[in-house]
Amino acid sequence: MSAENGKNGIPDVPAGPRPEPLRFYGTTWVHHDNGYTARRAGLAVGSLAVAAAACFVLRVAYQGLQIADIGSFVSLLMIVMFAICSALAFRHTWSGFTSRPDPDRQASMRGLLAIGFVGSLLAYFFRTFTEAPGEKLHRAEYEKARAEYEKRTTRRSGNPTKKRRRK
Repeated sequence: MSAENGKNGIPDVPAGPRPEPLRFYGTTWVHHDNGYTARRAGLAVGSLAVAAAACFVLRVAYQGLQIADIGSFVSLLMIVMFAICSALAFRHTWSGFTSRPDPDRQASMRGLLAIGFVGSLLAYFFRTFTEAPGEKLHRAEYEKARAEYEKRTTRRSGNPTKKRRRK
């Protein structure tokens, strides 16, 4: 049961900045509560399963190209394209967990990330072993905002009429 402030049953909300929710985790990353560990384990298994399924679909597509007999150059080109795009998507996704991506760069890489989606899934899988993906970045931003809020509110505490005058 939550504490109420006496105004029409509205629950008390702590003052100051609020943590930004992470996809699939909400705000459970702040205190690692409400099934945080189970979510991390489930999402690790899920992202690996989806990556494996995606590799199976890519294999079926490759076999379709072999059946069509379009030539070894195009088949090799397809393999190289998916490998490079997956590696770039992995790198981009991994770096996005530690710093805010540039919106313009993100928009320009949208097609590449779509082609290299297996790399993004694998980056998500590996990141869940250490933290919720993006938790470190969000925690640093949240703690900085909390510290700034505390600094602003403590500086203005007290009655200004009782303040000593400097001579």
